Parts: sequence; C-alpha cells; structure tokens
Amino acid sequence: MREPQSIHANEDTRLIPTWSIIAAAAVFVLVEYYFWIVFPTQQHHVTPLGLRIYLNLSWGLLASVYFLMLGFVSMDAPRRSMSPRFWMLICFVMPGGIGAVLYFLLRTPLVSTCPACGTHVQNDFHFCPQCNYQLTASCGNCYRTVRASDQFCTRCGHELAHDQMPARLRVLGN
Repeated sequence: MREPQSIHANEDTRLIPTWSIIAAAAVFVLVEYYFWIVFPTQQHHVTPLGLRIYLNLSWGLLASVYFLMLGFVSMDAPRRSMSPRFWMLICFVMPGGIGAVLYFLLRTPLVSTCPACGTHVQNDFHFCPQCNYQLTASCGNCYRTVRASDQFCTRCGHELAHDQMPARLRVLGN
C-alpha cells in the first residue's frame, strides 16, 4: 500500500491547490478572450447578445471547473493512497467529465494510522488488522459503530454499559 499523505481536518478547505485556482482563472480569461475577441471576427452572422453572454460565460466556467477538478484530484488522491498522476491523467484525457466520475466511483476510502502499531488502516475499520487494537467504539452485540458517550446501541438497543464502557476503547487481545 502506498504511503498516504495526511491533510488535517482544518486543512480540508485547501484540497484545491493554488496552482489549480490560478490555472482556472487563466483558462476562464482565455476562453472569454477567444469568445469575445477572436471568434466574433470569424462569424458570418450576428448572434443575439443574451445568447452570446450565456454561452461565453458557460464555456468559461466549464473550463475553469475542469481545472479545479484536476487540482482537487491531485490533492485528494494521495490522502487515499492512490496515484495522483494516474488519476489526473484519467480526468484530463477522458472527455466530458467521465474521468472525474470514474475517480469518484473508484476512489478508495480515506486511510488513517493505527495508534498502537502505526499500520495504515481504512477509516471504516473497527479493529486494526495487525495488532487487534480497537480503533472505534462498537456495540458488543451487533458490532456496529457507536459513539463513546452512547449508553445504548442505536441499531440493536443493546445496553453498552454491559460491554464495560472503557474496555471498548482499549487494546484487545492482551
């Protein structure tokens, strides 16, 4: 498994890098320049102004969103232990946003680290597969995730006090 790149919770807003924002702005300006300056000189008929404004802004925003998506993929893929170059290439080459749809459908879950042994585990795991450390609180009856402060399981109604509340958050198997 690739080494995941960690981005802390307060850095989630920085999932679109600066280079992507600058590229999106530059592409927007270039598309607008083309549709307002270059393209009208090559037309044989005059397009109504309202339709022209709508189409010009639509194509500019679409091109900008495309580059913002590439930036997002470049930052999100390493957090999920995926190859950012590969997925950026797929998103760039596949037409009509199909690459971005594929990325969102096929991306792996976020990866975190086991506090006991340092193994990379998926965030939805209850136990570490290497050392059996309990990563999240879970019901002793149905083994679904519960909050550490819950008194009863929200799925099966099991009383969590019978599970010895602190024992749900300690290293098991020792």
